[in-house]
Amino acid sequence: MQILDVCKKDSGKVFQRKVAAGSDGVLLTIVHSALGSSPLNSRNIRFLHTAFDSSGDRLVAGDYLGNVHVFDFHANRFSLVQRTGSPCSALAFNLHRRNEFLVATADYSLKCFDCDSKELVAMMKGHESIIHAISVHSSGRFAITTSTDTAQLWDLDSFQRKRKLNVKENVGIVKVFFLPMSSTIVTCFKDDSIFAWDSETLECRYQLHSPNPGEKAVSFKAFATTRDGRLLVGGGRSRFLHIWSLENQTLLRVVELPRKVTCVHFMEFLPDSFDSGSNQILAVLSQDGILQFINIVTFSQLFQIGRLDDRISSAAISPNGRYTAVVTENGHINVYSSQALSQELNKPPAPLVKVLKSNRTCESSTSTQELSTKSLKSGSTGSRTRGHPSGHGVMSDYADGLGTDRLVAILRGYGEYPAKYRIFIWRIILRLPENHTAYAALLEKGTHPAYEMLHEKYPIKSQKLLRVLQRVLSALAHWSPIFGETSYLPLLAFPFVKLFQNNQLVCFEIVATILTSWCRHWFEYFPNPPINLLSLVENVLGYHDKELLQHFVKHGVTSQIYAWPLLETFFSEVLTCEEWLKLSDNIFSNHPSFVVMVTVSYCIVGRAALLRCSEFDDFKYFFHHRNAMSVNQVITEAYHLEDSTPDEIHPCNVLETFVPLTKGQYPIFNKFPKFIVDFQVQERERIRREEEEFLKQKTAALELRVAAMNREMKMKELHLLDATRRKFISFTQQQKQAELARLDDEIRRRVAQRDDETRAAIEEIEIKNMELQLQKRMFEQELYQGHIDLTERQKAELEAQKRQMEIERERTIKERDTERFKELQTRTAQLQKLSQVDHLNDDADYKLEMENIRRLDEIEEEKNHAIISRLEEENKELETGIRLLMKEAETRKAESAKSKYELLAADYSGKIGSPSKHLQASNANRNGNEDTGNEDGDTFISLRRHRSSFDEKEKQMMANVRRLREKLAHENRNKKPVPPYQLE
Repeated sequence: MQILDVCKKDSGKVFQRKVAAGSDGVLLTIVHSALGSSPLNSRNIRFLHTAFDSSGDRLVAGDYLGNVHVFDFHANRFSLVQRTGSPCSALAFNLHRRNEFLVATADYSLKCFDCDSKELVAMMKGHESIIHAISVHSSGRFAITTSTDTAQLWDLDSFQRKRKLNVKENVGIVKVFFLPMSSTIVTCFKDDSIFAWDSETLECRYQLHSPNPGEKAVSFKAFATTRDGRLLVGGGRSRFLHIWSLENQTLLRVVELPRKVTCVHFMEFLPDSFDSGSNQILAVLSQDGILQFINIVTFSQLFQIGRLDDRISSAAISPNGRYTAVVTENGHINVYSSQALSQELNKPPAPLVKVLKSNRTCESSTSTQELSTKSLKSGSTGSRTRGHPSGHGVMSDYADGLGTDRLVAILRGYGEYPAKYRIFIWRIILRLPENHTAYAALLEKGTHPAYEMLHEKYPIKSQKLLRVLQRVLSALAHWSPIFGETSYLPLLAFPFVKLFQNNQLVCFEIVATILTSWCRHWFEYFPNPPINLLSLVENVLGYHDKELLQHFVKHGVTSQIYAWPLLETFFSEVLTCEEWLKLSDNIFSNHPSFVVMVTVSYCIVGRAALLRCSEFDDFKYFFHHRNAMSVNQVITEAYHLEDSTPDEIHPCNVLETFVPLTKGQYPIFNKFPKFIVDFQVQERERIRREEEEFLKQKTAALELRVAAMNREMKMKELHLLDATRRKFISFTQQQKQAELARLDDEIRRRVAQRDDETRAAIEEIEIKNMELQLQKRMFEQELYQGHIDLTERQKAELEAQKRQMEIERERTIKERDTERFKELQTRTAQLQKLSQVDHLNDDADYKLEMENIRRLDEIEEEKNHAIISRLEEENKELETGIRLLMKEAETRKAESAKSKYELLAADYSGKIGSPSKHLQASNANRNGNEDTGNEDGDTFISLRRHRSSFDEKEKQMMANVRRLREKLAHENRNKKPVPPYQLE
């Protein structure tokens, strides 16, 4: 035992000399002392937790000051990675990045460190209490941290929290962990309820129930699972261990520990490279600080570590099963060698049969045997749970009175061994050494080249069975090269592999024993069948059944047809499983020559069917398929042949007796022609090299072909892209041409529409002009007619006034006023009509001008504008003349009315005066009338003169309009079409 003190050391060697375990199995003790000013002030810095990495060769340890050390047993180095400054509460070192590990500290945080760079990778916070457990997924990419109030799922790639499990205050969390090789999360609460959840969907998959729910609660504290994830063991504040099967979610059994155990603090399975993950040895740490290793199959205590004066507080077991690290109460770390602790496991198994009750005369007695198993031993008390042990402890079959002769007597009495104990009895009869180290050395050589493609020749449905068969055959081929060249070896070994798939060591040694004892002379004529052994079969058959042998000779059936198929498959091809096991019991319990007798016996028992066979294929079919015959009859006939065969031809005189395998190392097997095997090995190596070269060439050719295909595909893609581009360009051009054609049609349509609109506008202007002229004429006529009517009314009024001057003076005045008002309204209406006409004329001119500006070119627009302007000036001149005429007429009317009014006033005043005055007034009136008549005549002549001038101007204006229209029509006919680009 070596002691390593890491005081004030950042790095150094782990082992200072050759590694050797002490008598108690301790390889190394690690301490961390803190030196004071004097030796009396020295103290130890206590380590709290440890954890192994996935390889099992590196150990990380944290103390209560926050110092984290990494110990590499393979490289023989240790180093101080980090000083966190806070006590360590949990560790995990099996992340997918091998150089990183997780540390939970007392400040409720989770930190990830790199042990190579010694740097902090990430810090994760989220807990509100101390983290007491870390569980890492088998992929190393997820981790679950557990505290008393919550459990949190972390993504170790992004170091982000994915999920959080919160519970009620009255229901605390005990433990949350991943199952090995699975995405299932198991949670256990303080009420002993256990649930399994899917880590992706967080759906509850199932619940595990504990027995006797009405009794006292178990209060689970610790759990352990096998590496294959099939079994779950739970323990707590009691001495009972509950074992569940996770395949069918049922409780298999409850194991009672010794009475001194009152509480279980820690449990973990001890890995074994030969159990394929179905671990059997469980490490249990109880309240007394003793770590016990118990076999859960035999329920026996194998060994224990720890002392009552220096109790163990925590423990960790390496994944490869080589080391067990424990932290004691004084803060030291003891590293144990699991191989040194389990030396007793390499010894032959202890007897399974404790008491055998049967009569000596088994042939005549029908009494039964009782097989009782030993319970778990620990000190002075045992376990209540019973089972059947399998292979540990000292083989003391003779000590308990169970010898080979007794077993043979049982076999002769019952025809077979008890199925429950057959495997164990085989191990006793064959004296298997169980050389773990030697078998491990064979396994470390890997898969033999001869069996790398085993799955192609033997497509076994079960991958596990195929892997076990490949390992056993590879170990046999590494042990002796002949077994790598034997084509029938997989057929011979397969039934044993299927029977012992969970214990590969026993399977290998049973097959090796059969090859060294029963098949010792099979390889002397390799690669041909064992002619010497087949001749013995033929001799025995010829002696006991000459007729059958002559029948074989007659139809050309040699011993290679009727004997060798049975031997090379060890009868597994022609028998069922139960029949084969019964026959194997008898073969293993007799001389190796008994297998020859069984071969002859199988032929003799089936002679009736064989004598009827005449076709060669029928004989081959008979010895390669199961037939309707009793295996008991075959065995009985074999024993008869063994007893009745003379010594001259008896195979026992030629074949050696049974020789078991040597202990520690396997014997040398060289009973074969080495030059042939070496030649075949060389040939296979040559063929393998040629195949590799061929594969390289094929790969190169395939790569060239792939490259050519890639180039061809790229060229095709380029052609397709070019064709697509061309099609797209053609389509685009067609679209553009169609669009241009549509635009041309639209332009032509708009030009035609513009021309139509221009013609319509001109026609509308002409019509409006004609309407204006017509309205002007009508207005003049109305004005003239009104003037005539006014004159006549005035004359009538004057005459009426003369007759009824006094009576109707006032009426005359009112009528005059009314007439003047009506005339005023008439003039106002006429003025409004004139203004409306002006407005319509302006609107028409504006619209025409806008249409001409927008649709005609500049020359046409100027001409039209000139025409429209000239028309407007003429209209304005006409309107001005009309206004002047209206003003002149109004002036004359006003003057006439005024003179008439003065005349009436003078007449009225004359009537009131003397008759002479009246007469003078009358004469004056007469003279006035004559003057008025003259004036009226002058007025009428003036109106007629104006009217004649208006008629002449109208005729001249219409002539001008007619000439302009003819000119515009002539220009439009001679004018060229307007180019499309000049349009807007």
